[in-house]
Amino acid sequence: MRPRHPRRYGTLAALAASLVALTAGQTLGAPPASAAPRSPAPSSAVSSAEDQAARAIAASLTDTAWRTRVRKAALASHEVAVTPLAHGSLKSALAAADRRIATAKGLDGKVGSLLRLRLGDDSMRAALTAGTTPWVAVAASDDDTTAVTAYDSHGRAHTLDARTAPAHPVYVVDLDGSKALAAGLEVLGAELQRRGVASAAAAPTAAPDTRKAAGQAASATAGFWTTRITSVELSDDEEPWVKGDAEIYTLVTGFGQDGKVRVDPVDMPYLDNDGTVYRPNQILVNWSNYKYDLADAVMMEEDGSTNYRDLAKAIATVLLTVADQGTYIPLVNAVLDAIPDDWWTDDPDYVDSWYTLAQSDNGTRNGARGNGWMTVEPYFVQQF
Repeated sequence: MRPRHPRRYGTLAALAASLVALTAGQTLGAPPASAAPRSPAPSSAVSSAEDQAARAIAASLTDTAWRTRVRKAALASHEVAVTPLAHGSLKSALAAADRRIATAKGLDGKVGSLLRLRLGDDSMRAALTAGTTPWVAVAASDDDTTAVTAYDSHGRAHTLDARTAPAHPVYVVDLDGSKALAAGLEVLGAELQRRGVASAAAAPTAAPDTRKAAGQAASATAGFWTTRITSVELSDDEEPWVKGDAEIYTLVTGFGQDGKVRVDPVDMPYLDNDGTVYRPNQILVNWSNYKYDLADAVMMEEDGSTNYRDLAKAIATVLLTVADQGTYIPLVNAVLDAIPDDWWTDDPDYVDSWYTLAQSDNGTRNGARGNGWMTVEPYFVQQF
């Protein structure tokens, strides 16, 4: 959902390019006889499962009682967990799609149902209330989408303008991004840890820290210094009506106390819309985890296609080649170079980055891409 930026590859580009061959997800159909079996890229596996779900939901709306039930749910809530709401063969089809999506994203079955259904635009409420049978479309994954395909209850496809909401009501099939991201960051942290990259997402650390910050000695009471975000805003951009809220997270990187690279994922579930100032008072960096008084932050967007296990593998493969030279080394480019373009539906889902965050930073820091800013302050977390 962020404005698209060309990626600037660094010295690790050659290694990153070799990672493009890595794919994830579960095969949705038999490969051509002449081709070696291979799993589809995460984006194609997720999109295919969502498209199949949209077609199944559209066909099910010929049932008057079911159509009424879905209409009431869609009018009463921003998003509807459609798989638990369904029954019979539709429920089985949606549950199967949920499983394919979870597999493609590198998540285990514990994540549960991710499919969600919502009304495409508030302007459609009147027609839906009046009883018009909606069409069903899949949420756009690309900011530059110009056309959207919606299916009616007879299986016919309708091409819609992505920038102008149609008068006909449309249900949009999407994923519960917050749920997927929360589960994904747990997987990311655990997988990074397994591959030798420390991560607070896998093993939270609250070690006492007696270092000085902002020119003041730490309290004698045990605790640790952090950098806290007091406000943050991302740039405004025009998006398709069929696309949902952003799901933002940040990868904080630096060298741990053991001198090895570490990556700490930070979920930002509140950061839904561009052009809005949020005041989360959220801890971004726990300095007790880091050897140096400097760290980097790479802000990304989850757009449905990320396979978190393979993302962790790619990041670990690159970052483990970066050795501690006894001084701060920026890791932003290394993280970005590790992520093959085809893992992201929006190419790339890189929001912005902040180099050389320091423990003493107190004030507004603009992102390196000029796509956002955040105000930070030192904050001491005192132990009970």
